[in-house]
Amino acid sequence: MNRLFPAPPIQAACGRVAVACRVAVACRVAVTCLVGVACLVGVACGDRPAGTPKPPVEAGTALPQGAGNLVTADTVTLELPLALPAQLYVEHDAAIYARSAGVIESILVDLGTRVEAGQLLTRLESTDQAIALAQARARHANLRQQVERQRELKTAGVVSDADSERVELEFAEAELALQQAQRDYDLTRVVAPFAGVVTGRTARPGRLVASGDSLFRLTALAPVLAAVRVPEAAAFGIRIGAEGEVTGPRGESARARIVRASPVIDPASGTREVVLQLVAGDRLPPGSSVTIHIGTETRRVVAVPRDAVGAQGYALVWDAEHTSIRQVTLGGELPGDRVEVVSGLAPGEKLVRTGP
Repeated sequence: MNRLFPAPPIQAACGRVAVACRVAVACRVAVTCLVGVACLVGVACGDRPAGTPKPPVEAGTALPQGAGNLVTADTVTLELPLALPAQLYVEHDAAIYARSAGVIESILVDLGTRVEAGQLLTRLESTDQAIALAQARARHANLRQQVERQRELKTAGVVSDADSERVELEFAEAELALQQAQRDYDLTRVVAPFAGVVTGRTARPGRLVASGDSLFRLTALAPVLAAVRVPEAAAFGIRIGAEGEVTGPRGESARARIVRASPVIDPASGTREVVLQLVAGDRLPPGSSVTIHIGTETRRVVAVPRDAVGAQGYALVWDAEHTSIRQVTLGGELPGDRVEVVSGLAPGEKLVRTGP
């Protein structure tokens, strides 16, 4: 068919143009592939444009040479002051109970009232006890007169020994009855057993109470004491009369002196009980939770330079040519710009300095 009818010139030209376009597109794709291969080869070989910064070292990647100074966590032996928890208390701290049944007639003190030893706190109704006391006094007085006359008559030889002994016995019984009546009356009057301050009140006017019911709580304000258990390693370096420091819950401090100490070590806990008394003039209220600083103890602790731990308590640990971020718990400051590591690091581990 083509041999009989050859293609027109215009159609032939169009065919050549299409072929040329296909060749151009193929060349452009080939160039693009060559450029991509060259870029990949450049990246693989470490080539980068001038002025491009190196990426930072991240946890889990190898640490480049010279990227930071390595330090080692080591152990040090320290003489540190003992810091022992305690709670302040006083010797005289007691609940005041009703010692007789009756109705509360009057209350003479309230919460926070300071009282002296023997001061009246409350009264129970005492009409019956007062009557019984008056009767006992009258009988005692009557028998006293009789026994005195009986003794005079016995001396004169007028009465027999049997009559004299009978009167003496009755007088002795009257004396005991008077003491019992006086005690029953006194028990209707509740008094302070020692000087202090009223720290609790459950008594209410007009309330019927039984013997043993709680009425008040009375607490002495001094002396203030603290009992601590000192570990055996430091126990016998502490002597009676030595002073220590007491730190309160809000940072307040007071001085204290050792007044008592157990002569033996408790085998169950391996500690020695020591009692301290706050020095006069230093006031912390009884019942406060405090820390007692007394004596010293020898401890081996893990220490690292202060700039090896970040502000948030993280350290960059170097291990097997790799770094990892680890959280650590720090203790107190140590000499030489070092810090104690309570947990998170073991002796011998290497760290990267984070400071300048």
